[in-house]
Amino acid sequence: MVEIIILLILLLLGYVFGRMAEKRHYRSIIQREKLYRDVILIASKHPPPELIDQQSILMTGSVVVSVDYFKRFIAGLRNLFGGRVSSYETLLDRARREAILRLKEQAFRKGSRMLVNIKLETASISKGRKNTIGSVEILAYATAFYPTQIP
Repeated sequence: MVEIIILLILLLLGYVFGRMAEKRHYRSIIQREKLYRDVILIASKHPPPELIDQQSILMTGSVVVSVDYFKRFIAGLRNLFGGRVSSYETLLDRARREAILRLKEQAFRKGSRMLVNIKLETASISKGRKNTIGSVEILAYATAFYPTQIP
């Protein structure tokens, strides 16, 4: 009986604090997406012709996000019955958006307003019990173009 009460308390705490952290992170993401909306992302391997004479450099943005206890529990239940694991979808959405924002921020600091050939890599970097996802890393990378400095 004590174990069930502890489990329920942990689930409640995981839910409450996980939701608070997630909402805070989404607010930060939305605010920063507005700030860097002028940094253009192009998925094509080939830059537009007007960028050919500009300097280019590889830019990266990386983030590691951990799964909270509640989401891990819900995902475990979903694995029993099958179907969409929506508790992990928000985790991956936040991680992707954060990695892209970090990429844009780095490019912006270097004076670039255009990123070409953007790619995303995803990795599970830690495992919980029974090989459940513990945390994920998203790496975003692209080629940034910026005007050549004339001496």
